[in-house]
Amino acid sequence: MIEESFKTIIFDFDYTLADSSRGIIECINHALQSMNLDMVPDNTACRTIGMSLSDTFKALTTIDDPTLAAEFCRLFLSRADDVMVGSTELFDSTQRVIRALKEKELCLGIVSTKYRHRIEAVLGREGLLGFIDVIVGGEDVARHKPDPEGLFKALEKLETQSSKALYVGDSIVDAIVAERAGTPFLAVLSGTTTRDAFYEYQRIGVIEKLAELPESLSRLRCASGSICH
Repeated sequence: MIEESFKTIIFDFDYTLADSSRGIIECINHALQSMNLDMVPDNTACRTIGMSLSDTFKALTTIDDPTLAAEFCRLFLSRADDVMVGSTELFDSTQRVIRALKEKELCLGIVSTKYRHRIEAVLGREGLLGFIDVIVGGEDVARHKPDPEGLFKALEKLETQSSKALYVGDSIVDAIVAERAGTPFLAVLSGTTTRDAFYEYQRIGVIEKLAELPESLSRLRCASGSICH
């Protein structure tokens, strides 16, 4: 029964609820090209989705220079203002899952490195903004994932203890965030991270796609003893 499982579900956004890879690829390569750096293949760019922009720059270029990373961020965000919302599409099951969870009177949140105003614009366009109780985006924190600052802010706003919420995400960054916050983590394989890659991290379960979440909740308990290692 749902009464025995989580009452608060917090989601990552990119590759968990939505696919914004087309816009992210464009913004990454726009920034790199503007800096006279080599552009990267689409699959390479997609593997950085979920990272902070500074970590993305370092991962793609191997350049560890805060000044250049800041310029990359500026150029990425400038291009994102023009293309990101329009090129972001919710996964087919997102509408149904969000509505089903809200019908069960669950508290729902989103914690993402994507800027909150972009997430709000996408959800508003799709008629889902009113279903989400809190959104913490990249502009709302001083320290981005894998720092748990954003997750802690969402939990505080929802008045929920870390151990009583479930964080759902698609990447190793998400797994690390949840572990550092002391929040049970459910991995969804809708991104570029494989099932095997999650084995090194604490998780309460792994699902293939978001559509499985509502039925899976009755099997996911808040007790720490149910977390896999």
